[in-house]
Amino acid sequence: MKVIVTESYDESCAVVARMIGDLVREKPCCKLGLATGGTPVPIYQKLIAMNQAGEVDFSQVHTVNLDEYCGIPATHDQSYRYFMDTNLFDHINIDKANTYVAAGMGDYEANACALEEKVREGGVADLQLLGIGNNGHIAFNEAGDHLVATAHIEHLTESTIEANARFFASRDDVPTMAITMGMGDILAAKKVVLIATGPAKADAIRGLVTDDVITTHNPSTLLKVHPDAVVVIDRALADAAGYKA
Repeated sequence: MKVIVTESYDESCAVVARMIGDLVREKPCCKLGLATGGTPVPIYQKLIAMNQAGEVDFSQVHTVNLDEYCGIPATHDQSYRYFMDTNLFDHINIDKANTYVAAGMGDYEANACALEEKVREGGVADLQLLGIGNNGHIAFNEAGDHLVATAHIEHLTESTIEANARFFASRDDVPTMAITMGMGDILAAKKVVLIATGPAKADAIRGLVTDDVITTHNPSTLLKVHPDAVVVIDRALADAAGYKA
């Protein structure tokens, strides 16, 4: 596992955006695994700028998103389909038919099966982008006594619901279940890039980058076994996590 320490979160986002841009230029028909939440937004803004400047062409790219809330439609302003459209897809020359975000309505189990098929369709992701939860969760794979390998329904922990409440009108509006790729799906990607910032992530990042322990109580630690995993953090977070580059 490679750890990159930058001087700022903006620099971290620029590093990751360049990784994605370089991949798309090298392999125009590549498959990207994408993430939502506040962390990747500046990355997507940089990719939009690169695309609009004619530096990166997304016309042949395929994407699959990590997860989606259960119980809200794609048109809801907190659905991850809505997030991806408004924060990236609407602003670049990607064919939305080549983008996939799991359906959050209807038969949840069938929707999870459909996500699992998309993870493998045409081959695994060339690059999987990840954020990290305060407790080390990856996508909606929550910390606990066990983890699930394939796409599945996850009941969200109180800490995850609390963390996501800022995006909703009230805490009571936050969905309590989500469809998510499993850890096996994530680890199957050819390259995994995790980006993190902020003191709230210090404990999770400490477990990921400062020792050799792998535990389901910090799902991110499974990235230690991936042959091409990159963790990008800023200096402030590295210091808070006790990581010495």
